[in-house]
Amino acid sequence: MKLIIVGPRGKMGKFITEIAAEREGIEIIAGVGPKGRDYIGKDIGDVAMIGKTVGAPVVDDLESVIDDCDVIVDFSTVEMGMETLAAARKHGKALVCGSTGFSEEQKQAFADAAADIPVMLAANTSRLVNIMYKLIQTTAELAGDVDVEILDMHDNTKLDAPSGTAKEIGELVAEARGENLADEAVYGRSGRCPRQHGNIGFHSLRGGDIPSSHTTYFVGTSERLEITHHSGSFKSFAAGAVDAVLYIADKPKGNYTIQEVFGL
Repeated sequence: MKLIIVGPRGKMGKFITEIAAEREGIEIIAGVGPKGRDYIGKDIGDVAMIGKTVGAPVVDDLESVIDDCDVIVDFSTVEMGMETLAAARKHGKALVCGSTGFSEEQKQAFADAAADIPVMLAANTSRLVNIMYKLIQTTAELAGDVDVEILDMHDNTKLDAPSGTAKEIGELVAEARGENLADEAVYGRSGRCPRQHGNIGFHSLRGGDIPSSHTTYFVGTSERLEITHHSGSFKSFAAGAVDAVLYIADKPKGNYTIQEVFGL
């Protein structure tokens, strides 16, 4: 399976390159970086700093290499992700995208692309995070009338808040309650703001090099249940992304989920 990695210099792209280069059945044929970067033209192994060359260049034009690949994986930015989606759809290539911060309209563009290509938009590609989702969904269905607050922690360079994972948690809770998240979501609090019954609270901490941490609080009368996932590095997410790449490579056009990759 021939793979193109968008954003190989990024915090996720580096690990995806490292893992994909070692994974049986995958040949990395190119990386794609933003125009003007000083590493354009260099080997992707050197760009991702994995300690060896791979024999694939990093280019600044996806269309120049896209016809030679089977799958594209993109964990870059919203802007580059939309460009990648358009190119993948135009050329009929499978796409796994793990970037977060897309608007509802942009997410719909991914859903629409499934009419032409196999596509997966996954906010979190960690196996254990996706197991956590199932625990949260079950708790939300069974816990009854409790308050729910969602806390996400990430490094000081993360662009979006709340995180894509936190938003997915909120959607799970709202769906389990038969609610619309947009009607119940509260993003942080300041000043005089008593909690409204039924609200789902979101709080985002950013600092240092925290890879990822999410805690969902289910708070009842005189008791509290916390479901937490901590990540020590982005490698766990990259491993899941490579699993997703292998999973989607031979699939027909359609919309796929990371839960399907893990059999969840």
